[in-house]
Amino acid sequence: MATEYLLVINGKPEGPFSVKQLKDLNIRPGDFVRTAKMDDYKEAHEIAELREIFHFSKPLIIPQYFAGFDQRLLASALDWFFVSGIFILIAFIAVVFIDDKTIRLSIAFSLLGLIPLTKFIYHIVMECSDKQATYGKQIIKIKVCDLEGNRISIGKSISRNLCKIFSLITVAGYLVSFFNKQQQCLHDMMAGTLVMKDRLL
Repeated sequence: MATEYLLVINGKPEGPFSVKQLKDLNIRPGDFVRTAKMDDYKEAHEIAELREIFHFSKPLIIPQYFAGFDQRLLASALDWFFVSGIFILIAFIAVVFIDDKTIRLSIAFSLLGLIPLTKFIYHIVMECSDKQATYGKQIIKIKVCDLEGNRISIGKSISRNLCKIFSLITVAGYLVSFFNKQQQCLHDMMAGTLVMKDRLL
């Protein structure tokens, strides 16, 4: 069955319309459309099928879709909670079942190193995956992408997360996001990445 689209006309959704009917309506690149499978409306030029049929150009990154510092901070807090929670559970089990205090202390101190390392690997793997986001980012509905809005490679994901060291050391590396239109932190600038709201992607 051919895909049908709802089309926003004069501020109200109408349809659904077939592609042929959209042609008759002289659909424009900036018109908002959605299918039954889409969670939200998108501009026509954001949809690959319509770009191909109507020869719309690929959309540029749109400023209002950049993720804000508050969204990124909340996503990071959620990720720390998820990763730390796993190790806290392990530590709890160790306390309950291991009597030797030395072993329990060893486990506790080892977690201080394992938690950041695990989170580092977790970010690398998740941010270059199909989801383009950690679980925290998925909940907040933001994604990591390159400067054209595309999924990043594992190499770029590694680079981005290594560059976070500079953002952490300087602290100001995170604050620079307030002073550039793309709301990039220092590690984003260094790695050539953006954090976008899920709306565009």
